[in-house]
Amino acid sequence: ARTLAVRKEITVDAPLETAFRVFTQEIGSWWPLPTHSVFADRARSVEMEPRAGGQIVETSEAGEQSVWGTLTAWEPPHRVSFSWHPGRGPETAQEVEVTFAARGDGTLVRLVHTGWEKLGDAAEEQVRSYDGGWDHVLTRFVEGLQR
Repeated sequence: ARTLAVRKEITVDAPLETAFRVFTQEIGSWWPLPTHSVFADRARSVEMEPRAGGQIVETSEAGEQSVWGTLTAWEPPHRVSFSWHPGRGPETAQEVEVTFAARGDGTLVRLVHTGWEKLGDAAEEQVRSYDGGWDHVLTRFVEGLQR
């Protein structure tokens, strides 16, 4: 069976340390919460705890919390990886790895999202959905870097 993976690669016009910091510690400033979150219109924030074992947590306007995943690697400014199960139980989690590499004055950002097999029959549809979803998220990340 072929391994299902969503792979994205973008070069951003920001130094390595800035790209890493904005993607991780400032995720709440650019993530498209109204469209890509558990609470949608009621979402207030999302935060990534900057350490291995830290969590990615979305908070609603009412203070409800949803854990999207747990950091499995924290290697600033080069790599962060995390389990990923927004709106689902951790037993269905995929893995997302994001790496950052200096390219001239900019930074090459690579995102690889694997582990879809846990979703069984829904995997193919989810891969298609996330393929476009990550494009949208990374576009917002680029916009966030320009603010």
